[in-house]
Amino acid sequence: MSHLGEEARLREGKEDEDVRFTISLAGLAVALLLAVIGLYLLDALATESKLEDCVLQGRQNCVPIEAAAER
Repeated sequence: MSHLGEEARLREGKEDEDVRFTISLAGLAVALLLAVIGLYLLDALATESKLEDCVLQGRQNCVPIEAAAER
């Protein structure tokens, strides 16, 4: 009888481990998503700041020039 109890405990422990692993992966995915969003916002704010600095200096041609791709 105790042998069946041990198997049930081992199976339950394995299921708990699987759940913890899944939760850990979900947490990692959320952290990576927040990091990507943070980097995007950082880039957007830097670009906006450069444009604002240009305008505050009194310049009239502050639009960034996009370089054409060479062929």
